Amino acid sequence: MDRIVYTAMNGAARTLEHQAVLTNNMANVNTTGFRAQLAMYRSVPVVGDNSLPTRVATAAATPGSNFRQGQVVTTGRELDVAIAGDGWLAVQTPQGEAYTRAGNLQVGANGLLQTATGLPVLSADNAVIEIPEQASLTFAPDGAITALGAGDPPNDVVLLGQLKLVNPPTGQLVRGDDGLFRVQAPNGQTGLPLPADPGVRIIPGAIETSNVSPVEAMVGMIDNARRFEMQMQVIQNADANAQRANSILGPVS
Repeated sequence: MDRIVYTAMNGAARTLEHQAVLTNNMANVNTTGFRAQLAMYRSVPVVGDNSLPTRVATAAATPGSNFRQGQVVTTGRELDVAIAGDGWLAVQTPQGEAYTRAGNLQVGANGLLQTATGLPVLSADNAVIEIPEQASLTFAPDGAITALGAGDPPNDVVLLGQLKLVNPPTGQLVRGDDGLFRVQAPNGQTGLPLPADPGVRIIPGAIETSNVSPVEAMVGMIDNARRFEMQMQVIQNADANAQRANSILGPVS
């Protein structure tokens, strides 16, 4: 078959992979603390017994994420916190410690402070944070959590602990399938705990929105759709040319 078909087919497949990344970003445009995923194309040598060293194919890759800070929106909700500048909230997962910028916290049915997806938030001493029933919480800029029981006088404030706030280099962070970030060790292991960084600060009563630009994502999706249509047209033209060639070379009736 004409090699142009394989070339166009390879380009169409890569376009669909790129489109999947853009679609995922677009779907998370309203997800609190979401970081846009980056996508790019890279050249891959074609390895084979009869292949020339100059022959290459393309592959879609997601080398990292856009760590630009999203917009901080004041909500006034006592369980909302936003990271001021660089830094991450530490949470507990079955795969070890992970990090998120989603500060729309809640108190679970088990009385633990957790994320909106139900993951326990860790304290600075790597423990879960238990919240007294019907207590009113207050977050300090350094992550300290105080609670006041229902009906208690104001001077009966209790210190529950301090949020574990970390600030690893972004180059060491990898995104997992669950959307959370983890630090990857030189041996490839992830989920290892990091020490708390006292320099990270939070903004109580606020959340950080997704850093996805809806306009950029939509323009990219439209561009990919047009590119895919052109590649399909190339395949159709190649097929039509092959059919005309077969009719010319075929037996004369």
